[in-house]
Amino acid sequence: MDPLALVLVTAGIASAACWILSLLTRDTSWVDRAWSLVPVAYVWIFAIAGLAKGVDAARLVLMALLVTAWGARLTFNFARKGGYTGMEDYRWAILRGRMRPWQFQLFNLLFIVAYQMALLVLITLPANVALQHPAPLTGWDVVFAALFLALLVGETIADQQQWAFHQRKKRAGGTLAPGFATTGLFRYSRHPNFFFEQSQWWAFYALGATAAVASGAGFLGGALNASILGAFLLSILFIGSTIFTESITASKYPAYADYRRTTSMLVPWPPRTRPVAEPAA
Repeated sequence: MDPLALVLVTAGIASAACWILSLLTRDTSWVDRAWSLVPVAYVWIFAIAGLAKGVDAARLVLMALLVTAWGARLTFNFARKGGYTGMEDYRWAILRGRMRPWQFQLFNLLFIVAYQMALLVLITLPANVALQHPAPLTGWDVVFAALFLALLVGETIADQQQWAFHQRKKRAGGTLAPGFATTGLFRYSRHPNFFFEQSQWWAFYALGATAAVASGAGFLGGALNASILGAFLLSILFIGSTIFTESITASKYPAYADYRRTTSMLVPWPPRTRPVAEPAA
């Protein structure tokens, strides 16, 4: 079977499973549980196809290893927060309360499942570009792979800092001023983990584009090709999700307004003034 067709079939099965499970369990976080898993499978499908064809698949294997590292880190972080124990994302519960039952079920089918699962296919399509344009590794591959790993390390640090804050908050009885993390990377970005997460997929896109350029494609169709849609839509999703998440946080913590005024939303940047102080552990 054509590898892209196999990816689409796999995505269809995974999507159906997530939707059916959400109906049976009244838990709409099944896509969240698949988020760190299915892209790894998709990229390895493309990589194995390249190896089976006998073409130069070094770039594809590199891309698959990078996404495997991404998936392992994200799976670990999601698991330690209880993501695989039946805990639903609190944002879905809030949205459910704002909609009529039929409206939320339509939202669940079309956005939570269909759109997001389609997006998880789109972000992996640079690997298909690399499969279609086999070429030896170049110096740019080293640059973009190193960038991917640096962003992965950044997200790991941000998630650990956020985890440590919430653990201190838990030990303090659930209340720890100002109510949210403001130190470490969170001094420079309100959501550094979100920034690093989406940036990794731009680096991943660059690897696919490098393959196209190295095989002779020009700017259009090479450096700029259709697989950029995945990284672009992921960034749009993160911006929308961040705005919604912040509306919830701001309603819970009065100090968040000042933090939002002084600190960049996504891109790490020096704070405009001294941020809200966070007490020592």
